[in-house]
Amino acid sequence: MRSNLAEPVTIDDLARAAMFSKFHFSRMFQRVTGVSPGRFLSAIRLEEAKHLLLTTSLNVADISMRVGYNSVGTFSSRFSRSVGVSPTAYRRLGGYIATIPSQDPCGPDTARISGRIGLPAQLRRPGLIFIGLFPTPIPEGRPVSCAVLHGPGGYELRAVPGEQYYLLAHGVTGDPEAAQQPNLTVATCGPLTVDREARLNLDVMLQPVGRLDLPVLLALQDARKTALQRMADDPARHTQLAAA
Repeated sequence: MRSNLAEPVTIDDLARAAMFSKFHFSRMFQRVTGVSPGRFLSAIRLEEAKHLLLTTSLNVADISMRVGYNSVGTFSSRFSRSVGVSPTAYRRLGGYIATIPSQDPCGPDTARISGRIGLPAQLRRPGLIFIGLFPTPIPEGRPVSCAVLHGPGGYELRAVPGEQYYLLAHGVTGDPEAAQQPNLTVATCGPLTVDREARLNLDVMLQPVGRLDLPVLLALQDARKTALQRMADDPARHTQLAAA
């Protein structure tokens, strides 16, 4: 998939490369990643589009072709729905949405989820962590509830309607002034069935990103960079940035 983003890759192509029947391959892929091959391909295409918008001067039409879309309208619509802003706005904003919009609670009977977010000892450096509830395994669109933290520690997600969700966390650790790339970490829990007025406690441990981890499609990149810089300027500040 990653080597042929511009090509019309089919399930038959992928199954043939893996030397499985397409039905067996699809079942195995879904079990390992949590989504279908087609859904995974769509996510990494949009992830690459985000990268191209921030690092090249290619226009939106050229980028849509490079990531496998024949229609600029279809690409722009899917990008906007998944990332939260249009491709043009994403480039203009430098990949940063100042406020991560969350869904409005459906009624007074809402649940709360709280716990602690941990990091392996070798990755425990200043950084920003995003955690949110989503209806699918891919962190895209509007989270049901979310929080942004300065580092490992406690979190609380409020106003959660009773439903089934995935708890998804994404972190960046490292020195904002260092030359090396920051460490990217992820954690996924779910599906979780949340009852109305429930009070759930759920601890999660972030781990380094692997090639089979689903990309974070929300526009969060510069928000993390900004928080890292603030921590470099004021290392004593370790409070929660925002919660919805």
